[in-house]
Amino acid sequence: MANEEDVLTFKLQSFEGPLDLLLHLIKQNEMDIYDIEMVAITSQYLDYLHRMKKMQLDIAGEYLVMAATLLNIKSRLLLPNEQAPQVEDETYEDPREELVQQLLLHQAFKEQPQILRLC
Repeated sequence: MANEEDVLTFKLQSFEGPLDLLLHLIKQNEMDIYDIEMVAITSQYLDYLHRMKKMQLDIAGEYLVMAATLLNIKSRLLLPNEQAPQVEDETYEDPREELVQQLLLHQAFKEQPQILRLC
């Protein structure tokens, strides 16, 4: 097992990872975390990555994976769904749900560092 000193952490300005960047964009745009506007967030996220590239910064793979995830969710929301969500249809799953859960968990750990110290 690696020591804490051996672990490489990618930190870019105030973002320690792709979830930090997403939370920042969601807060900056005053969006509801449960109703993320995927078109706007995806565009802004990709713009941020392009600016990082222009500044000749290495983009960590985790940021690119998140970009692919956002594009996947965006495309699933834009494509016509033959089983359009209806109010009484409980089988419809929002493609953003897993991302929302990851963001909420990340935000909880980020806002409550004393929880991590207790473990």
